[in-house]
Amino acid sequence: MTCQANVRFVLDANVFIEAHRNYYSFEFCPAFWDCLTQHFHNANLLSIDKVRAELLDISKLEHEEPDTLYHWTLASPTGMFVSSSDQALADAYNEIIAWVSSRSQFFEGAKEDFAAKADGWLVAYAHVHGRTLVTQEVPDPRIKKRVPIPNVCQRFNVPYLNTFDMLRKLGVRFELASTAQSH
Repeated sequence: MTCQANVRFVLDANVFIEAHRNYYSFEFCPAFWDCLTQHFHNANLLSIDKVRAELLDISKLEHEEPDTLYHWTLASPTGMFVSSSDQALADAYNEIIAWVSSRSQFFEGAKEDFAAKADGWLVAYAHVHGRTLVTQEVPDPRIKKRVPIPNVCQRFNVPYLNTFDMLRKLGVRFELASTAQSH
């Protein structure tokens, strides 16, 4: 794994969830999770407390016993999930929610769901702190049933990208270790 410094990202819950469930599970790609921790320590990425709460709640809802993502989230380094309690964030969040609420495009349930999740706080954090938001969501100008983070990012001039593009920008490479077997 190689790294490039000075890139700043704030991660959506789905970055963790999709990686855990699909392409970077703890069982066969622990390097992904080590990479997140390393890049946090290098001040390249973080997330917010509301995402942490979602990760812990989702794990509890889907399994009788807490899963690996739940334990990883609990054991994550102090400061990896920063507080979203500050006035500048609250002001930005209120502006974002006001904009979402004013959009006739979205169903009322979609607006309520957006306001109840970490999504608006993530956009506010990225906006206030000049970070790029990392999400697996994609923009959709015609969607009505939910409010995609990229749609909100576009309105508030917040840069966004997906997990794979973040890894490319960080210069991350996951390589198979060579194993020499003697016969």
